[in-house]
Amino acid sequence: MDAATIGFIAFGAGIVLLALRVPIGFVLAGVATVAVFFIFATRTGTFMPERAIRATTSIVFSNAFDLIHSYDLSMIPLFVALGHIAYKAEITTKIYHAAKVWLSWLPGGVAIASVMGCGGFSAITGSSIACASTMGRICTPEMMRMGYDSRLATASVAAGGTLGSLIPPSVLFIIYGIFTETSISSLFLAGVLPGLLTLAGFILAISFWIWREPAAAPASDIRYPMAERWKAALAAWPAVLLFVVIIGGIYGGIFTATEAAAVCVTATVLIGLFQRKLSLRDIWDSVRETCVQTAAIFFIAATAKIFVAMVALTGVPPIIVNAVSQADLSVVTLLIVLAVIYLLLGMFLDPIGIMVLTLPLVIPLVESYGLNLIWFGVVVIKLLEIGLITPPVGLNVFVIANVVGREVSIDRIFSGVTRFLAFDIVVLILIMSFPVISLLLPMGMN
Repeated sequence: MDAATIGFIAFGAGIVLLALRVPIGFVLAGVATVAVFFIFATRTGTFMPERAIRATTSIVFSNAFDLIHSYDLSMIPLFVALGHIAYKAEITTKIYHAAKVWLSWLPGGVAIASVMGCGGFSAITGSSIACASTMGRICTPEMMRMGYDSRLATASVAAGGTLGSLIPPSVLFIIYGIFTETSISSLFLAGVLPGLLTLAGFILAISFWIWREPAAAPASDIRYPMAERWKAALAAWPAVLLFVVIIGGIYGGIFTATEAAAVCVTATVLIGLFQRKLSLRDIWDSVRETCVQTAAIFFIAATAKIFVAMVALTGVPPIIVNAVSQADLSVVTLLIVLAVIYLLLGMFLDPIGIMVLTLPLVIPLVESYGLNLIWFGVVVIKLLEIGLITPPVGLNVFVIANVVGREVSIDRIFSGVTRFLAFDIVVLILIMSFPVISLLLPMGMN
């Protein structure tokens, strides 16, 4: 059995195991290690396992070691800590409160405020799942209490939570940048305008829903005085400041992405202590939660690096590039095929699993067409974002379902989410058709 055949078998086995809900780290490490072992054991034409042990262990441990000691990877625990500390200090929820105070009198105003709150939360935390979980506990019960249609109350937060994948800082952008060796700072900037465009699309989705079904979101009788509105808006200044430091610092060439994360963590702690919203116990809890979450991400990243080494060893990427070249596909056709593949995988697998499985095969293909990897990274993240709310396994939908319990069924949440998916597809087409939307800010930095 040649190396390429082993590679295709390993890739197929990885997809099957992930679909069976085997933890991604164990899938990547197990499949890659076994595949590398068989490649070396059968290299001479006969099965000689004694010759494969040393080579396999060398590839496994050296790749894992190199990845863990990557400087770029150090920003993940910083951004994860930033999200936890900002939440404990009540910074991440103040944008939602400000939007609610200004918009609650409108039909659907609280749903719009929820989406805007998710956008603000995403601009600090970088995690879609954390965004959906946190904002779901805050926004969804309030909308249900106000008489909102349960589909709108749940779907708006499930969809809004996906903004954490696109609006920087994004853990998915960091992983993409590390494995494609592209600038993470440029990726962060590239995600800003598409993220804001997606946010605008979700607001339009809510407005269109209310226009078609006015009873889905009754207007509130509460009218906040102007003084209270401005007070709520001004109270959101820490969240705005942190976003400006991250984006403004990177865009202005003042910070690298890692340095921006470190500065923001320090600023968040100081703001929380100064406002007396943060205790030493809160800081310790945030650090502990950061360690657990970071360890999981690092384990996945390290095993993904082993999987990438295995794919390179098999020679599968050149085979795929040659096959596509012979098929003479146009750029548009190639992008449509890749989009369909990512959307189909997104129905069953988690975003990180999809990314680390496909990038070793897809990136050489994209480079052979001369496409910009920064722009393509935004397209991939947007596709993964859509996968978070795509049935039958939309992770954000199940997060919201856990928040509301038996009060709202999974089917009703998915029913509401489809309305947001329609606008998501429109935004995806715009991003794919007009790369300048993603590349405007990175080009301005250069």
